[in-house]
Formats: sequence, C-alpha cells, structure tokens
Amino acid sequence: MEFDLPDEHRMIQETVREFCRGEIEPIAQEIEDDHRFPEEIFDQLAELDMMGVPISEEYGGLGGDTLMYALVAEEIGRVSGSVGLSYVAHVSLASKPLELFGTPEQKERWLRPLAEGEHMGGWALTEPGSGSDASDMDTTAEKDGDEWVINGTKQFITNASEAGSVLVKAVTDPGAGYDGISTFIVDPREDDGFEVTTVWDKMGLNASPTCEIQLEDVRLPEDRLLGAEGEGWDQTKKTLDGGRISIAALSTGLAQGAYEHAKAYSQEREQFGQPISQFDAVRDKIVDMHRKTERARLLTHRAASRYDQGEPVTRESALAKLDASEAAREVAEDAVQVLGGYGYTTDFAPQRFYRDAKLMEIGEGTSEIQHLVIGRELGL
Repeated sequence: MEFDLPDEHRMIQETVREFCRGEIEPIAQEIEDDHRFPEEIFDQLAELDMMGVPISEEYGGLGGDTLMYALVAEEIGRVSGSVGLSYVAHVSLASKPLELFGTPEQKERWLRPLAEGEHMGGWALTEPGSGSDASDMDTTAEKDGDEWVINGTKQFITNASEAGSVLVKAVTDPGAGYDGISTFIVDPREDDGFEVTTVWDKMGLNASPTCEIQLEDVRLPEDRLLGAEGEGWDQTKKTLDGGRISIAALSTGLAQGAYEHAKAYSQEREQFGQPISQFDAVRDKIVDMHRKTERARLLTHRAASRYDQGEPVTRESALAKLDASEAAREVAEDAVQVLGGYGYTTDFAPQRFYRDAKLMEIGEGTSEIQHLVIGRELGL
C-alpha cells in the first residue's frame, strides 16, 4: 500500500528506493559477511543530500521533516539493516541533538560536516554496567580550570570507529542524580585519550560497527559542552523520542523487505503442482506479514507527523518502536519459514532480515522499557 504522501516526500522516497535497489541491495550480504562498513555507500548518500534529511538547510541539511526522514530510513532498512542502523544513529543520535541543543558556533563546527556527510557521527550513552538504567553511569567529567576532563567506558556505540564526532554523556555532579548528567562533543580523531577498544561481532548488523570506547583523561575546552551543565538527561529523553521513530521506521523497512521476499518466493515456488501461495497455510502467513507491516508503518507515520507538528510524542514514538520492532522480527521469522530450507541459507535475504530485526527490540530502549514508558504515559 502507498500512502497519500506530499509530492516532495514521494519524490525523495522514490529516489532513495532506486538508489537502494541499485547500489545497496547487490552488496548487502557481501558487506555483512565481510563485516565491512560500506563507506562508499554513505559517500553516495551524501551526494544525494540524504545524510541530514531532517536538519535545517542553514547547517547543511536537506531541511526535510521527520516523516520524510522516516521514509528514507524505511527504504534503506528494506535492503540493509546494517546501512540503516548506521544511518539512523548518525542522523537521530549524533546530528539532531546538535541542532536541538547546540549554539550557532557548535552547529557550524560540528553539525554541518555531519549533515553534509563529510563524516559519520556517534552518540555514547550506554555503559558496560548500565543498559536499561542508562542514567546509572560511571563516566565522569570534571572541571579543571577552563577544561573538562572525561574518564569512563561506553559500550555498544554505533559508528564510533568511523565517527568524526561523538556525543558523550558524563556525570558532572555526582550528587545531583538525573540533573547531574551533561553532554560533551568529542572528536575521536583529534582528542587524546579516546580509544575504540572493541568492535563487536554480532548476531547480525555486522556491516554497522558497534563499539566499546575508552575515555582516559580526555581534555575538552569549555565550548564542547552541549547545552548547559546538568541538561544531559533531559536532552537524552528528547533525543530518544525522535530516535525511537527512526528505529520504528527502520524496523518497518526490515519487515517490508522480508515480506516482499517471502511473497515473491511463494508465487514462484511450486509444490504439488501449484504455487505455494495458493495453499491456505502459506497465504495466511503472507497476509499476516502484510498486516503487521502496514500497522507498523501507520504507527510510525503517525508518530513522525505528531513530532513534525510539535506535539508531545513520548507515547506515540514508544508505541511505534515497540510495535514495529516486534513486527520486524515476526515478519522476518515467517519469511524464513516460507522459504523453508532456502530461507536458512545466506543465498537468500530473509535470514539476514531475521538476524538484523532482533536488535530493533533491544536498541534505544528494549521492548520491556517501551511497555514501561507507555504505561507511564497512560497513567498506570
């Protein structure tokens, strides 16, 4: 089903869809097998002006809205979860907070190269000892004269090994709880003491680097503080409201890709003298895959549209992320089943969608945390 999108949105969608089919899909399994970050793909996305879709034109972005960005994320996810994950982390987590909370000088220095695709960006919140309780962090930033000195370890940081800038969360006032967390802009290439210590091998998404980073006496000038001291946690919550929409969009794309492969296979594969799509068991599975994908898309588009209207979206983004991530995993699993033995081989895409989809239920707040968020929004 195609939604009633504005002409500009449909044009962007079609442009990205054509690019994904021509440039990403043919190498999607290869880069996964090789655990290779496809730098050339992101260079091409930059040439298409897609690396800063929801970022203002003033700072090198496309000046699009969140719905347009969600469409782009979905199209990329439709062919490669790895490219999609690195893309949405770059835009939602690394770039958008700079636009929302940065000074004009910070935006010019740090946001513009991200939006124009000069380099990738990262966002460092999670630590080895803190997952769902992300506020319980050990990374500290202490003032020393006119500098901040950061020490700590961050875990599961997307793009860190490829990034030109990383937004790092650190405790600046240990006794202030949530109000004692601040955000700093770190340059991995120039700031001494920043080291990527691990690039993880994962169940899926291996063309998107997931890193552990060590910060040892990283000295930053005062102008690397993003926003005011102590605003880091409020920034995080606002960032995740938008970030969860991007994961919902990426998940919808994974579901759509898996559904399309299963549908096409079911119409071509014959058993007992007819296409397997004509058997009730297979047809009903395909219909359910379609239903789940469409539902995920509707929830994602609603959340994106509310975000663009400036309305609160905590409940809507959590709902979209929860539903779409579970839909992606369920649809991808069913796609493997429809293809049978072939679905379990790397010659066919559903196994890749299946492995990639699982992270969508974990990253940017687990499904369990989404239930908690939604429950609070409902007053429960």
